[in-house]
Amino acid sequence: MLYQDEHIIAIEKPPGLLVHRSPIDRHETVFAVQTLRDQIGQHVYPAHRLDRPTSGVLVFSFSSEIAAKLGQQMMDKQVVKTYHAIVRGFVHHTGYIDYALKYRYDKIADKHKRPQQPPQPASTMYQSVAKFEVPEPVGKYQSARYSLVKLSPSTGRKHQLRRHMVHIRHPIIGDTTHGDGKQNKFAKQHFNFNNLALSCTQMGFSHPITGKWVTINSQMHSEMRLWLEKLAPFCV
Repeated sequence: MLYQDEHIIAIEKPPGLLVHRSPIDRHETVFAVQTLRDQIGQHVYPAHRLDRPTSGVLVFSFSSEIAAKLGQQMMDKQVVKTYHAIVRGFVHHTGYIDYALKYRYDKIADKHKRPQQPPQPASTMYQSVAKFEVPEPVGKYQSARYSLVKLSPSTGRKHQLRRHMVHIRHPIIGDTTHGDGKQNKFAKQHFNFNNLALSCTQMGFSHPITGKWVTINSQMHSEMRLWLEKLAPFCV
């Protein structure tokens, strides 16, 4: 548990866990909503979502009304989110990505959604935290270069961070949908890294009952932390 009061509870979601039952995987039997409900013996309502492979801060409320208020804050861009990711290549600076994204339809999960929506505005701040160079060739590259970056999205589009980082040619390692397959394979074979290198490490919002600002922090998931330890000797 990362945070709890009488209205809100937050957990650290591990990679690979679905937030709730989904047509994306009809055979899955473990979900964050049900697991947390069983642990605390109380119904919970997710205030937002994290993609299945993404880990980190996941906020629930104990009533649908409070969940709706938190959801509205997110719609109004009043929630501050910070993620950390390990990406391909050297990111040398701080930057701002303002790149509209078309909604990516899933033929199962989105079969009832209206197709052909126009691209939706999407923006992300990014900041280079550390850079690493492993002297091993990967694909057309003579060495494996990585950056640890901090990402702050101001919108919440589907796969926004993953798609934005691909847009600036720094795909997130472990992204099997939008990323670099050769880099993913290298990370798996040389560092035993098998997940998406993306974690929501902080979330801040105005408490829907008290109005006080709440900041919830989480670590990067354990496999990311272990990989960064292995990359430390290659820091440049």
